[in-house]
Amino acid sequence: MNDTKVLIIAEIGTSHGGSLDKAKRLADVAAEAGADCIKFQWVYADEILHPNTGYVNLPGGKIRLYDRFKELEMPPSFFETMRNYVRSLGKSFMCSPFGIRSAEELFALQPDYIKVASPELNHFPMLKKLCALETSLSEKKQIPLVLSSGVSKMEDIKKAFEVFKPLKKLSLLHCITSYPAPPEEYNLSLISLYAKKFGIDTGVSDHSLDPRIVPVMAAVCGARLIEKHITLSRTTGGLDDPVALPPDLFSDMVQSVRRYEKMPPEKALEEAQTEFGEELCQKVIGNGVKELAPSEKANYGRTNRSIHFMHDMKKGDVIREKDIGVLRTEKELSVGISPEYYERVIGLKISKNVKAGEGLQWIHTERGVSPL
Repeated sequence: MNDTKVLIIAEIGTSHGGSLDKAKRLADVAAEAGADCIKFQWVYADEILHPNTGYVNLPGGKIRLYDRFKELEMPPSFFETMRNYVRSLGKSFMCSPFGIRSAEELFALQPDYIKVASPELNHFPMLKKLCALETSLSEKKQIPLVLSSGVSKMEDIKKAFEVFKPLKKLSLLHCITSYPAPPEEYNLSLISLYAKKFGIDTGVSDHSLDPRIVPVMAAVCGARLIEKHITLSRTTGGLDDPVALPPDLFSDMVQSVRRYEKMPPEKALEEAQTEFGEELCQKVIGNGVKELAPSEKANYGRTNRSIHFMHDMKKGDVIREKDIGVLRTEKELSVGISPEYYERVIGLKISKNVKAGEGLQWIHTERGVSPL
């Protein structure tokens, strides 16, 4: 990464809606707006949600969230085409996997960056797989990993870094998992705290609606990476389109970051306070204490991963790999135990009947209590 230039990431995600033509249009506008890196999401619904997780209201009506994710599944050839297209624009290609299958297929494409999204920061089976794939290569050939820290506590971040201890090409994005996220909750002084604590490049993944305040203040606070969603229009049907920036606003954001990144820190802060107001700037900078933001507290445990039963099971059944999944809880299901215990529950007997999608708790097993 360039020592002076912030890496600006345009998150297309699944805004393409399965259309290769739309994906290319989005890549075009991201490149024209000045993004350095263009990012996608490699979705397999079974890696993210249980079919019983609940419903979401979309412009076309109410639909199972699981079915909405099924609609976004694309073959590896789609991502290979977009990797090549993004590189033809002179930009870097980044993508997020959401489970072991997508991680393996993405790694086989050798993208320029792999991102671990915030809800997957505690997907320990996937993290371990990524680490194994990376360490199968020489250090020089390893793919840079970008971790995102929304809906996470400091202990969660530390545990993820422990998995990736053998790797050198790591960076971390501070994030708030709320859509939209209030700018004044961002606590961007965490950017420098993380940089010092982990000795890596840090930045922000911004879900606020404002195109400039969080990215600019992130640059003021020393961000080396800034990620923001991009869309052709906030009125289209993508899951993240309502909080994404249309091309003109994304361009405004890039130009602002480029202006501020050239300034000495004290001058940049002074300029920002003049532009946005001292009170707002101080609120966005925050106190540097890592806590769940108020707007994301309710998401903790439901948006990030836990262990769930994939189907009904009866008392006395033995838990096999096919019986459980590391999933987001989301709408209606109960929360399970942390995926860090995934290997420990394999082979245990069920102590009571359980329903498909239910979060696995220790009381469901012959162990009865947490091993801690």
